[in-house]
Amino acid sequence: MLRDRRLAGLLVGDLLANVGTGMLLVAMPVQTLSLHGDVPKAIAIGLVEAAPFVLSTVLALAIGLGRVRVPPRTLLVADCVLRSLTFAALGVLAVTGRLTLPVLVAGLLFGATFRLAGSSSRRLLATSAAGEAGRFSVNGLLGLNTTFALYIAGPVLGGILVATTGAGFALFVDAAGALVLLACVPREAGDRNALRDEGAPESGWRILRRRPVAARLLVVEFFFNFLYMPVEVALPLYVSGTLHAGASGLGVLWGALGVGAFLGSALVSRLRNLPQRPLLVAIIGLWALCPIALAVTGDLTVALLVFGLGGLVYAPFTPVAYSFLQSGLAPGEQQQVVTLWTTGATVAAPLGLALGGPLIDLTGSTGGLALSGVLTLLLLPIAARAVLGRLPERNPACASA
Repeated sequence: MLRDRRLAGLLVGDLLANVGTGMLLVAMPVQTLSLHGDVPKAIAIGLVEAAPFVLSTVLALAIGLGRVRVPPRTLLVADCVLRSLTFAALGVLAVTGRLTLPVLVAGLLFGATFRLAGSSSRRLLATSAAGEAGRFSVNGLLGLNTTFALYIAGPVLGGILVATTGAGFALFVDAAGALVLLACVPREAGDRNALRDEGAPESGWRILRRRPVAARLLVVEFFFNFLYMPVEVALPLYVSGTLHAGASGLGVLWGALGVGAFLGSALVSRLRNLPQRPLLVAIIGLWALCPIALAVTGDLTVALLVFGLGGLVYAPFTPVAYSFLQSGLAPGEQQQVVTLWTTGATVAAPLGLALGGPLIDLTGSTGGLALSGVLTLLLLPIAARAVLGRLPERNPACASA
């Protein structure tokens, strides 16, 4: 019973923290456009969107590729404390009119140092509390939290907040969300099983190499996320230019993605018995059609429908991929492999955003959306060969997936 309460509290804290982060999806592009100065708009947005991933990627790679163990609870607490303090300071500067683009980039860079390590720690603490039998369901609930908070509640509330008070206030909300999550972190060492290892510690990459399909899926997911990121740079410009809508329009569009993703995440448990690898490949192909369809429409209603369907097909990808990965790992292998996987999948974000700025500046928002979709379609046969190809598998759990 106590373990169930800890798990429930952690899931609630995760949800509320993600709401604040979701508000920044709308608020930070608006904040950036108000202070970009001589920096081109698309490049400035790309810099701000990429900043939270840089130092966090370095730290997470050190954990995933190295042999040093840091308790997941410690990493999550550090993430909550640093994020709340830094983002609150940025909020003060924003609402008093003293925030500049370099300070915003630097603050996001430093404040999110533990972002990836904290994210993987949330998953480790939650799945270890649920046990092997409940892992698939908990991964689905974490995906449901993320989609609802990041793409429904967060953007909608962010659009309202930006329209009524200003973009800087969203930084205070995100800082408050980090404090709520901090209060929900289990006080007891509920992560012991995730750290237990009978032998000498191994790096996450060495462990992952023993599962060839999982290793190749990580490479596929890297490029899938990499090719998606220009969409995040293009979307604010697409909404203000092609759709002729403001911050509320951007929030509603992200909300449509979230509604679709919420429904997709809610259906994850029904996908448990489907072949996981073909399902992951199919998701890539269906998502690729979404930015292409956005590029050819200038109607907000149609764009909402398209983005909603995109969220519906994309949402199961992450929980299914994590469940597939974790099913073949021993308890002592979970932290370094999950952290490495999270990092490898997420490191595509700053790289894709760094490319997305100049790309959107060169091709325009609709051209960038179309190119993102076309390149993702070209990834499809590579993904099918990498993930569905017959490879010698020694792990029964992996072979059955």
